[in-house]
This record gives sequence, C-alpha cells and structure tokens, in this order.
Amino acid sequence: MADAQRPLALTMGEPAGIAGEIAIKAWHAQDGRPVPPFCVIGDPDWLRAETHRIKSHTHIVEVGTLAEAGKRFFEGLPVLPLPLAAKASPAKPDARNAQAVIASIEKAAALTRGGDAIGVVTNPIHKATLYGAGFKFAGHTEYIAELCGGAKPVMMLAIEGLRVVPVTVHLSLAEACRTLTADAIVAAASTTYEALKRDFGIAAPRLAVAALNPHAGESGAMGHEEETVIAPALAALRSQGIDAKGPYPADTLFHAAARSRYDAAICMYHDQALIPLKTLDFAGGVNVTLGLPIVRTSPDHGTAFDIAGQDKADPSSLLAALRLAARIAAQRART
Repeated sequence: MADAQRPLALTMGEPAGIAGEIAIKAWHAQDGRPVPPFCVIGDPDWLRAETHRIKSHTHIVEVGTLAEAGKRFFEGLPVLPLPLAAKASPAKPDARNAQAVIASIEKAAALTRGGDAIGVVTNPIHKATLYGAGFKFAGHTEYIAELCGGAKPVMMLAIEGLRVVPVTVHLSLAEACRTLTADAIVAAASTTYEALKRDFGIAAPRLAVAALNPHAGESGAMGHEEETVIAPALAALRSQGIDAKGPYPADTLFHAAARSRYDAAICMYHDQALIPLKTLDFAGGVNVTLGLPIVRTSPDHGTAFDIAGQDKADPSSLLAALRLAARIAAQRART
C-alpha cells in the first residue's frame, strides 16, 4: 500500500475518558495545519455518542480496511469497528470494556507490524480497570514491546525544542535513587542515540546527561552518584563513540541557551525530565517509545475523567503525537 494511503492506527483508549472527544477534535483540526490520516480502532457507536455529547457534526466513517480509511479520511473520521461490551459513560470506567481496550492496542500493533498502518498512536488508558481484568503489564509501552517480540523500550518525551529521556520511570524517588545504575544509563542513552539518528534524522546526536544530586554532587559533598554511577556510564558511552556530556546540574540544563547545545537530555528520574518539559509546553507533549521495530507515540496526558464528556478536552497533545508519528515514519522510510 502506498504511504499516501496508509494511515496511522489510533487506539480507542479508555472509552469513559476523553479519548473519543480528542480524536474527533483532532480530525477537525485539518481545517488549519495538516493532520496526517489516522483511523480509530474502536466502537463506531461510542464515537457517534461522543459527537452528539460535544455537539459535533463529525461524520463517523466505518471502514473495513486501513487502506479504505486512508482513502476516505477527508470524508469523516474513519473507524475500524471493534465493539465495546457495554455502553461507555463519561468518567465511569467499566471493567466489561477492558478486553476491547486491550484488543484495540493489539489490533493497532498488528496492523502496523503488517504494514497496513505507518505507526501506532495510543489514546490514554485507565490502568486500574485493565489490571482488574487481568492485564499484566505496567502500561502501554511494556505491552506493545511484548507484542513486538520483547523489545526493550525507552520512553522519550518530546516538545518543539526539547527531548527528554528518564532513565528510571514510574518509581518513587527513593526507589529511583536506589536502583539507578551505570548500565541503566548506558542502555537508555544508547537507545536514545540510535533513535535520534533513525527516527529524527540527526546524523551526529548530542546527549546531555543530568546529574542526580544538587550541584552535580559538589565533588561528593552532596552525594557520590555522579562519581560512582554517572561518570562510569559517560565513559562507557564515549567509548562507543557516543557524544555524551555531563553530568550537568539539572537546574542549569533546561534554559534556552543550554537546550541549544544538545539533542536530548538523559535524566535520572521521572520528574527531573517531565517538570521542565511540561513547564515549557504543558499541552503539546508527546510520549515516544524508542527501541521498537514500529513507530509508537502517545499524547502526554491521562484519561482526564474530571472533564470527560464536557467538551473541555484539548486535542493539542494528540495532534502533536499524530504529527510526530507521521514524521518518524517518513524518516524511517527514507533510511
């Protein structure tokens, strides 16, 4: 199938959240800046109910294949039918729909691996509901990695002008500090380096590695991890020919002049990476999974039950995720 006809596969996400609303609004955004064609893998009746709830006149186009979705994208929002077991109600997740949510992820990944879609964009899920239905993965990233043959993924968050990669992710700060190792830093940074070349077209990527402690440890006065963990990781990266510098104090790493000197910042823990990114552009962040054989992005927000069904959801992050996924797919096609 020609790339011009191949859409992105957008998962259904949690149907009681804002996923349907932002998908509809993202389709409408093509009136301004172009939106790459995408197809929702989900329940057409759920999407129709969402259009009525937010008083949208969007035409929901049921399709049999993604090729048809690509051809008919400008007629209305394409959806490859995958029915829910129960009618979705805003802010009321229903365990009966968990299997459909999981199946949407599986289908999107399979279609992309098979070449029918150029990439997967995942709408937010409600993990507690899926866990209650027997879902055994920490989240989207780990599940898609398993569907792709057990790849070792790395999470990047991206906005215009800043890319950050947390080495430790969903751990308490105490646990993140305790489990941080040189090997983990090397693994995250190496994957990031290769992805910057393959997915972002950067011939010679520059990595800035953040310190863990204030003032980069102040020569051991405020902590020793810079000397015992981060410095050995930097030496190992440089021995591989990777341009990695640091450790830099985190409070001096994210101002405009500093950001101009690197292509990605390798951060030691979750909030060290996400606070500066969300401060700079709260609505436009994109979660990119590095190290997969397929393209996968996601909006950088959750299900937003507090505003579900109220026509208050901002589609900016989903739009950014769709556009970045399409750019990465195009970059991979050129190499």
